Amino acid sequence: MLSLDLRGKKAFIAGVGDDNGFGWAIAKALAEAGAQIIVGTWTPVMKIFKTNLANGKFDESRRLSDGSLMEFAKIYPLDASFDSPEDIPLDIRENKRYKEVSGYTIAEVAEAVKNDYGQIDILIHSLANAPEVQKPLLDTSRKGYLAALSSSSYSFISLLSHFAPIMPAESSALALSYIASESVIPGYGGGMSSA
Repeated sequence: MLSLDLRGKKAFIAGVGDDNGFGWAIAKALAEAGAQIIVGTWTPVMKIFKTNLANGKFDESRRLSDGSLMEFAKIYPLDASFDSPEDIPLDIRENKRYKEVSGYTIAEVAEAVKNDYGQIDILIHSLANAPEVQKPLLDTSRKGYLAALSSSSYSFISLLSHFAPIMPAESSALALSYIASESVIPGYGGGMSSA
């Protein structure tokens, strides 16, 4: 448990899609400290995430030390591969997991958070994705490698660029890294070791 008092602070955590990841654990720690939790969930998993949340699947892992359940002020769809709507290719727009969802680019989510909450005090980047993660590095295509870097690494720069205008001077931003960014991890490919 954090020995911080974050009551009255708003935290946006990008990359919460289940209760197994670091994003969830960070959200829970910040909630324990009193912060209001706002999350961005990868668009393709958002529906199942919200369903599992509503059905109580995460209730045990939502339990805080005082016995209450961690609450999410709002869950936004977020695909950090896209800075703005103009960046979204037609095949993604027409994909069944995206077709009925809107407002999931970084710029749109930042604007929605601004409209809904005014500002945030904490920004957490807990994102990683690689379409070719199953492939060895030398079998990874340029497109797959660049996609891994875009969604796992560059997305932090874009999040900062779009969210900084709604963050007071004393705000904090945190990006997670992975041991593969420092050394080779056998069997972990698709460009993720570089992202």
